Amino acid sequence: MIFVTEYRRSNKQYKTKTIKKTRVKKTPFIIIGLLFLLIAFIIYNVSSYRAGLDETDDKQSAVEHNIQMDQNSDGKMTVLLIGHDRVVDNVARADTIMIGQYDFINKKAKIMPIMRDSVFDIPGYRDYKINSAYSLGGPELLSKTIEHNLNIHIDHYAIVNYNAFEHVVDTVAPNGVHINVEKTMSKGIDMTLEQGDQRLNGTELLRYARFRQDSEGDFGRVRRQQQVLSALKDEALSVHTIFKLPKTLGIARGYIDTDMSNYEMSKALLSFIVRSDKDIDTMQIPVENSYQIIDHPELGAVLDIDVEMNKRAVDEFLNREDNGEITRNNKKR
Repeated sequence: MIFVTEYRRSNKQYKTKTIKKTRVKKTPFIIIGLLFLLIAFIIYNVSSYRAGLDETDDKQSAVEHNIQMDQNSDGKMTVLLIGHDRVVDNVARADTIMIGQYDFINKKAKIMPIMRDSVFDIPGYRDYKINSAYSLGGPELLSKTIEHNLNIHIDHYAIVNYNAFEHVVDTVAPNGVHINVEKTMSKGIDMTLEQGDQRLNGTELLRYARFRQDSEGDFGRVRRQQQVLSALKDEALSVHTIFKLPKTLGIARGYIDTDMSNYEMSKALLSFIVRSDKDIDTMQIPVENSYQIIDHPELGAVLDIDVEMNKRAVDEFLNREDNGEITRNNKKR
């Protein structure tokens, strides 16, 4: 019995040593395999990003700007987003103006569209429609106008032409983006979009977002633009699209005129698409009950707004956290 017990112990020890040796031998191969996967992933992402950039060669038609905005250090990035449809004599018209903010700490995205017919005091000029600031002095003057009137600190700007929008949409979703078209639309968009659930390509989606020939006017258009933005975010996160993100970022970078570096823009876009909450907080300027529509003798129909009321609303919206507290520079007030 003693002999048998010793033999079993010996055999058990022998098996234990064998298992340990096997594990030691496998570890280097696992590490090497992971390194190869990491290298392949990096090569894929870099090559896809460059392929996206190559697709935009000689297609960039945006006006070039060389502006450096002041940097903020509160964990939030606030970007002036400008959409323009055409350039005449090197002057572009701002058709869409938005303030986008991403909170890297709380993973929260906020969008604040500014109605283009809102009248503001433009520094160095006089009261004009807000989109006139872009025509008069580019993103620099538009940024100064927004900061001057609404006290919003702008970290960066990004200018997108509508050709870029169509191309990016068709790259992200070659089969179209799912949208519930709220009504039949045709006036002013050179096509007819039927009411109901459907998948829209880049051109159709742009026309849907720009439609304004109804009783809501620009207010309805801004609401649809927010709907389109959310739909694009959902599409970018779908299983069949997620692997196209590096190429999409490359295409977007080639079409966007911005003062952000490639790293800053990629980080902001990826954070917004992948890490932010599903719902995007939105608030349009002017806020409800803070404006009246008047017929200006020189500017035509404009929005005459209560600047101070909108300034307070903006301050609360951009600095409010989910718990309802107001924070600035990561300090509670």
